[in-house]
Formats: sequence, C-alpha cells, structure tokens
Amino acid sequence: MRASERGAALLAVLLLVAVMASLSAVALEKMTLSARTASNAAALEQARAFAFGAERYATLRVGDLSALSPERTTLAGGWHGVPVRIPLPGGFASATVVDGGNCFNVNSVVAAADPYAPAGVPPTYVSDPRGIGQLSGLLRVVGVAPNEAEQIAWSLADWIDSDSAPGQAGAEDGVYAGLAVPYRTANRLVVDASELRTVAGVTAQNYAAVKPWLCALPEAVASPININTLSIEQAPLLAMLLPGQLTLDAARAIIAGRPANGWPSLNVFWEEPKIAALNIAQEVRAQTGLKTRWFRLQLDVELTGAQMSETALIDAKSMPARLVSRQWGQD
Repeated sequence: MRASERGAALLAVLLLVAVMASLSAVALEKMTLSARTASNAAALEQARAFAFGAERYATLRVGDLSALSPERTTLAGGWHGVPVRIPLPGGFASATVVDGGNCFNVNSVVAAADPYAPAGVPPTYVSDPRGIGQLSGLLRVVGVAPNEAEQIAWSLADWIDSDSAPGQAGAEDGVYAGLAVPYRTANRLVVDASELRTVAGVTAQNYAAVKPWLCALPEAVASPININTLSIEQAPLLAMLLPGQLTLDAARAIIAGRPANGWPSLNVFWEEPKIAALNIAQEVRAQTGLKTRWFRLQLDVELTGAQMSETALIDAKSMPARLVSRQWGQD
C-alpha cells in the first residue's frame, strides 16, 4: 500500500457510517411523526365520538327543559349560559346551552316568494323590507353609520335573494366581479353568520360590532325574540324591534326590570311604562314570545392530545328536540 492511500479504507467506512446514521435519523424522525399523526388522528376521532354523545345529552336536556314548562321558557334553573362539565375517560367535555333565537337571523332579510310552494320545489327568495329595516336598525344601534347600515342590509338581501337585480342600496354580481379577487353572490340562505364578511360594505370594524347579535337560522323568518331569556347585554335586540322609538338605555332598563320569574304574558310586557305609549305594529308584537324554539350549544371536548370545539343548533319546536346543524371549530 502506498503511503498516500493509508487510511482510505477507514475514511470510506466512516463515511458509510455517517450516511447510514443520517438515513436512520431521518427514518426515525418520520416514524415518530407518523406515530404522532396517527395518535392525534385517533384522539380526534375519539373526541368527535364523545362530542356526538354530548350532543345527545344536551338535546335530551333541552327536551326536558321544554317539557317542564311547555308555555314559557325562562332563566329559572340556571340552565342558560352555564357550562356543564361531563367527565370522560382521559378528559372531559363542557356543554353550554343558550337561547339560540335571541339574535338577528341574517336570513330574515329575504322571504319566500311563494310560502305555499310544494315540498321539494326549491324556494325563490325575494327581499323583505321588514328584515332589511331591522338589520339596518341593529347596525345603527351598535354604532354603524346610517348610510353604511342601509347599504349592508340591502347588500345582504341581494346576496341571498334569487334574482340578479340590485336592490335599493344593494349589490349584485357586478359589484363583486370588479374586486381584486372576484366572486359571485350566493343566491341562497346563509349557513353561518360569518358569511356576512363577504357582503359589500361590511368592514372588519362594523362586523365585529354587530357579530354578537347575529345568527343564521335555517329559515327565512324573523328571529323569535324570547323576552324572558334576554340578557341586559342583548338590549340591542330589543331596541332593534323599535328602531327610532326605543333607545338602547331604555331597552336595558326594561330588561333589568323584568320580574324574577319572567313576564307572565306578552300583554304585561307591552304594557311596560317605557313602551306602552309607543306606536307598536302588530308584526313587531308577533316577533316577541315567551317560548324558546332554538337553542344553541357550545361544546368543548378535551382529551389527552386532542381538543375539539363545536357549535350546534337544536330545534325544540316539536318533541323530541333535534339537532339541525353543527359547525366544528369557531370563526
């Protein structure tokens, strides 16, 4: 062996060992990642299964609440907004139920053109001035400028209705086609209230201001406000019913003065001193009620290695109560 070749074999072996060690490290890292991914997927599936069980529990609880008081839904019993902790193997679920109808239904800015259309026929929706006026009034109550409020309300109606003609201050496909990232109107009911962010005239600021009072019920009807479950923080919803007549402070005072067991009837409520002298349309009276139909469920599941959140809507119009929609995560 020549002197210049001494150590070549050792160097080759060392290089081979280094390459094998690198390959082993990469393979081990990928195996570890795959194992963790599989473990997380299994944990998420387990959490989802527990969430389905918690849904059933909450639905039964809503059914019991409705059966306990068939004529009125009040805050008695401390059910509203109080998290119920459900122990689970390796974790827990937290279920919180609130009145899901005390909100502005964004789908109420339209109405079915033919409410008596045969079942199975896709409905045709047209703008509803009453719902548009209520949304505009709600936006003004929470601080949105009047001209912006009117534009947003009419644009939302155009977003949902079945035609392509812009409304009084609305926007149809032509407006959205000119954006940097063009898109078209949905021409269908809104599934989640966060969809409002895609509507012309809506900014991050005014969406944040009105977001707490919005919901998307699966029908184009005015939100059924239960006066016996309204919180003081939800006073804008009461002021919304009487835009320009009932101030936000007056609405808060009315809710704060509610009897401990709730108002026994709508007539007693509408005879409250702060609203008895107002000019109240029959359709406004009809939008208030004493019985809750829609309940909203906030569900959080925590297991070892997994966290999952869900928002669901429960319909208690008829018994047994049933879950009609769910959304994983939060917007």
